[in-house]
Amino acid sequence: MMKNLRPHRFPPLSQVGGSLPPAASAQLQRSHAEAFQEGMERGYREGYDGGIESGRRDGFDAGHAEGVRTGAEEGRREALARFEAIARPLDAAIGEVRQLQAEYQTAMRKEVVELVAKVARQVIRSELALQPVQMLALVDETLATMPPAPEGVEVYLNPEERERIRELAPDRAARWTLIPDSRLEPGECRVRAGGREADAGCRQRLAACMEQVSAQLLPSTEGSGA
Repeated sequence: MMKNLRPHRFPPLSQVGGSLPPAASAQLQRSHAEAFQEGMERGYREGYDGGIESGRRDGFDAGHAEGVRTGAEEGRREALARFEAIARPLDAAIGEVRQLQAEYQTAMRKEVVELVAKVARQVIRSELALQPVQMLALVDETLATMPPAPEGVEVYLNPEERERIRELAPDRAARWTLIPDSRLEPGECRVRAGGREADAGCRQRLAACMEQVSAQLLPSTEGSGA
């Protein structure tokens, strides 16, 4: 048969020490104190060393991240500065090319305006040489813009054109007093009526026309007159 078992309780150390001699009991207490102090010092050292290592790792990680960020920022600034240094002369070259293109286009347009004016003058001269009576139509248009004159109308013409007009259209030429003026070139004419005088020649009309052409082709510059 099994015997009834019951747990055995060991007496506390203080009770055990009470039964020891005083010297042994003091030695036991010193051992306990030394063990406790050693445990505290060991725990402090381990905690201190662990804290230093943990702090070192955290500081390294933080420093590494900050170094990476700072290096990336410095690299970006340096790359941007190099790019700007390279792009600056390129931008200047592009600006010069654009300026040259604008100047070339302006020069070409001026040449076109001058060519149109030159061709127009030649066409007008050819037409007047073949049909000088067309000058009388210009006189009619000019008189229509002037107030009615009670007195006679005087028309100043180039002497050669005056003679040809009188020969080709004597009836129409008789409507006004045609006065030769050697200072006037062929195609030029001045009209005087009622104390007023107006330019009825081709040059002024051509100049007004070329101003409109220049305004279309050269809006930023003054139109060149013929």
